[in-house]
Amino acid sequence: MKTNKILVSAFAITLAIAALSSCSKNSTDDTLPAIGGYNSADEVGAADLVAYWPLNGSGVETKSSTSPSATVGTTWVTGVKGQGANFNAGFLNYPSIAAINNINGSMTISCWAKISNTKLTANGVSTISPLISFTGGNNANIGNLCLMGNTHGLVTSDSIQVKAEYHFKQPDNTDFNGDCINMLKQETWMDATHTWNPNKIGGKWAHIVWVWDATTANTRIYVNGVKISNSAWESRNNNVAMPFSFFTPSHPIIGATPTIADGTNIETWNAALKGQLDEIRVWKKLLTAGDINSLYELELAGR
Repeated sequence: MKTNKILVSAFAITLAIAALSSCSKNSTDDTLPAIGGYNSADEVGAADLVAYWPLNGSGVETKSSTSPSATVGTTWVTGVKGQGANFNAGFLNYPSIAAINNINGSMTISCWAKISNTKLTANGVSTISPLISFTGGNNANIGNLCLMGNTHGLVTSDSIQVKAEYHFKQPDNTDFNGDCINMLKQETWMDATHTWNPNKIGGKWAHIVWVWDATTANTRIYVNGVKISNSAWESRNNNVAMPFSFFTPSHPIIGATPTIADGTNIETWNAALKGQLDEIRVWKKLLTAGDINSLYELELAGR
């Protein structure tokens, strides 16, 4: 009889543990409502994701298992999802990643960044805050592309201008260049086609996305799920199709421009990043505005 009681008790405990485990799993995986039709950020554009840096205590690019060839001024801190990278005038320099170099069409880059305005007075010196850049082409400072924080038309110390500058390869192998940018305030030279956004994200985590639409040569910047780029500078090439194609060889750098990473910089505006980054992703497709907002909300929720 005593043995039977022990067996019954053990069975009851096993059932209770199983029930708790099932409840715990369901509460984190199954019962959370989908956001934009997605259960996690990893599902957004999954088939066309070519590079992903979780920066969760490591600089490894997980799609290709590529580690940085050089790590400068980088430590690990609490990020938006798990850990993130903290740069003290630092960067992560990588070898070439074939999946990125093979992009020939539309493109999207997303990341979380915590950066501050480096121009604290109207006449003060400012430096850029490079988020991610890709070497190659005829512009040594920028390379094929650089997504950065910047300062233009100081509004307040927490205002951040976000900019993507590109110099990529046209089908005839010549340079196609331009930029996508948000204006912090209305300047005297701006006409009715220009929009502006004070973008007060200085010193706090913000989700930054840049897109290139190859079918219309249109480029835009989103912050925290909302488009902020200057509308007058979004349409390029008279809206005629233009695929984004890399000059090669090319390799990615997180937190610096090419000339900073290779030690040849002579420009006062050019400097390695002082700030934090997390969850960097690159797609060979144009994410829709809805997908960008879903990605922001999912990563913000730790999903």
